[in-house]
Amino acid sequence: MVSQRIRPDRSELVLLCLFIAMLWESGARQIRYSLPEELDKGSFVGNISKDLGLEPRELAERGVRIVSRGRTQLFALNPQSGSLITAGRIDREELCAQSARCLVNFNILVEDRVKLFAIEIEVTDINDNAPKFQAENLDVKINENVPPGMRFPLPEAMDPDVGVNSLQSYQLSPNKHFSLRVQSRANGIKYPELVLERALDREEEAVHHLVLTASDGGDPLQSGTALVSVTVFDANDNAPVFTEPEYRVSVLENLPVGTRLLTVTATDRDEGANGEVIYSFRKLRGDTHLFKFQLNKNTGEIKISENLDYEETDVYEIEIQAEDGGAYLATAKVLINVEDVNDNSPEVTVTSLFSPVTEDSPLGTVIALLNVHDLDSGQNGQVTCSISGNLPFKLEKSIDSYYRLVTHSALDRELVSSYNITVTATDGGSPPLSTEIHLTLHVADINDNPPTFSYVFYSTYIPENNPRGASIFSVTAHDPDSEKNAQVTYSLTEDTVQGAPLSSYVSISSDTGVLYALRSFDYEQFQELLMQVTACDSGDPPLSSNMSLSLFVLDQNDNAPEILHPALPTDGSTGVELAPRSAEPGYLVTKVVAVDRDSGQNAWLSYRLLKASEPGLFAVGVHTGEVRTARALQDRDALKQSLLVAVQDHGQPPLSATVTLTVAVADSIPDVLADLESLEPPADPDASGLTLYLVVALASVSCVFLAFVILLLALKLRRWHTKRLLQASDSVMPSLPASHFVGVDGVRAFLQTYSHEVSLTADSGKSHIIFPQPNYADTLISQESCEKKGPLLDDSRFPIEDTPLVPVSSIFIHFLSF
Repeated sequence: MVSQRIRPDRSELVLLCLFIAMLWESGARQIRYSLPEELDKGSFVGNISKDLGLEPRELAERGVRIVSRGRTQLFALNPQSGSLITAGRIDREELCAQSARCLVNFNILVEDRVKLFAIEIEVTDINDNAPKFQAENLDVKINENVPPGMRFPLPEAMDPDVGVNSLQSYQLSPNKHFSLRVQSRANGIKYPELVLERALDREEEAVHHLVLTASDGGDPLQSGTALVSVTVFDANDNAPVFTEPEYRVSVLENLPVGTRLLTVTATDRDEGANGEVIYSFRKLRGDTHLFKFQLNKNTGEIKISENLDYEETDVYEIEIQAEDGGAYLATAKVLINVEDVNDNSPEVTVTSLFSPVTEDSPLGTVIALLNVHDLDSGQNGQVTCSISGNLPFKLEKSIDSYYRLVTHSALDRELVSSYNITVTATDGGSPPLSTEIHLTLHVADINDNPPTFSYVFYSTYIPENNPRGASIFSVTAHDPDSEKNAQVTYSLTEDTVQGAPLSSYVSISSDTGVLYALRSFDYEQFQELLMQVTACDSGDPPLSSNMSLSLFVLDQNDNAPEILHPALPTDGSTGVELAPRSAEPGYLVTKVVAVDRDSGQNAWLSYRLLKASEPGLFAVGVHTGEVRTARALQDRDALKQSLLVAVQDHGQPPLSATVTLTVAVADSIPDVLADLESLEPPADPDASGLTLYLVVALASVSCVFLAFVILLLALKLRRWHTKRLLQASDSVMPSLPASHFVGVDGVRAFLQTYSHEVSLTADSGKSHIIFPQPNYADTLISQESCEKKGPLLDDSRFPIEDTPLVPVSSIFIHFLSF
């Protein structure tokens, strides 16, 4: 039983603690201060930094500021001391009039937290105003037949102070006919009444002068006086009487001017002038609202003379007095209740707007702080806010009448760089009224997009022999970011080309992406240059992308044909080709072999005979370069024939080379020598020595030639013997072709042996014959291949039966200059 009683008590204790915590949390957001009125500007109100839990220096750093709506700012923040101070002189009476408590409310915003604190300051009254009558001279008219005890209302004195500092008492100067009685209205205002103690006699005293003093309860006490003049009239013993002591009416605030509100009625039982009643407003100090109404002095009808405004005043309290022709007055109160209509649209104030906002802001980021207010009351003043359109934002209700505009989904500046946000505030009236405000929010860029090329691979062309610094190509990368994040710089990836760095061949402008040649390219050196271009933005961190570029070098006709055969002698002698006199038309004398280092059309060669000592005797193949006899040789033809052959390519412009051929017309070497002797001048004494040398040389050549023939016969016999052995063993030895393809500088030509060469040289008076290299009529032979050591003929490749022993087809004879 005891445990069952304890458990409910503990539950109640927990609930009580939670309730106290909730009250403490709700109260923690409101800070209250109190100060007397009339303080000097800059007077201390409270230590706001301490109450907010901040250091004084943090007030400016955190953006702490006062926000209030529609009122002159009465207070300010002192950032040095962290205190709340007055911004000017505060008059409680001007601020709150006759209200018992004068409270000033505003909010303090801590901007970096987007947090509001409610501040409530009570302004206390000081006795800075003395009671004062509306008029310094008061006139009271009393008939002489008024019986003692009759009371006459006197105007009250006004003291704008409140509490003990307000009006407390009235005093009347001593008089045997009158006394003073103080009455209080429903609103607590005290007013004096003059009471007749003894009957008046106009003949004894027509006018009585009294002094009325009004005093407050302040310290020090203050007072005000008015001179009361009592005029005694002749007998009028009935005063007007209103049908009701208080009239009440309720009207809508949007009634037009001139609308009748009500009619007050007072009656007087007297007759004649003493029974005629005149209505008027009883004007009190501060009754400025009387201008809104119009009173017919004869009928007592009250109309609207100015537009009413519920938001300005919702209740009007008016005193109407009725005066007859004599000295009697009667008063009645009129209460006019103004009912609200929905005649005010909501007001929306942007307290804070955080623009621009970065596109990577997390969800729930506060964009703006809005305050909504409607001057109407009740349902007409209930305001709801919304935003239109499919936007990545939403509104959240904050404290009081504040809304927060926060991000609801992710932002992307590249899709939408700015938003036009329309906030609509709608009240609950019928029909409802609404207000729209437009906010422009800019989205700040972050570096979330790398530069991109239109293609990942590009190719371009440049002719060889280009000038240095020539523009080759322009690359462009696009970055959808903005400002610094979209500033693209270009660079080349380091690489090597034929052992040299790529940067020695080309360069790229980092700003424009234009590619420049740093040297003149040679197609014969390389035909393609592959490089990688990098585009990098200036963001933090920077982003980049790559693309590949192939630069193709186009061939130009910058190389003239190079003649390989006949090769120019290096010892200053002149080569001679041999043509037998028995040669038929079309006999192949020799072949001009040339190559061109260019390619394509620039390397297509054609041959033509420019000049001949015997025109029409020889012809040159246009495409083959073969020099053949055009007709049969005759005895009258000179022994020595000179031919000038030109080799030309097909480039633009074409380039060419020439070679001079000397052809000796003879059937054999001795004939050549004999002809040479016959060509010598007989009178030259030095020729005898040369002739001796030539004879010795001829004999030597003959011996060598004979030895060569014997060697060939021996090789032939050996080959025949080997063939017989292989046939005996049923094995077949594959024969090799007598010709093959030889490549010279990339050119493949068909090799065919058609002659042998014999060179005859003369040096310093000595004659000797050198066994020559074989002559290849249809073959392009490089100079290097001609200089290789070793035997020039292989018996396995050149059978004896396929090699002519005699005659000799051509002879190279080198002459030394005498």
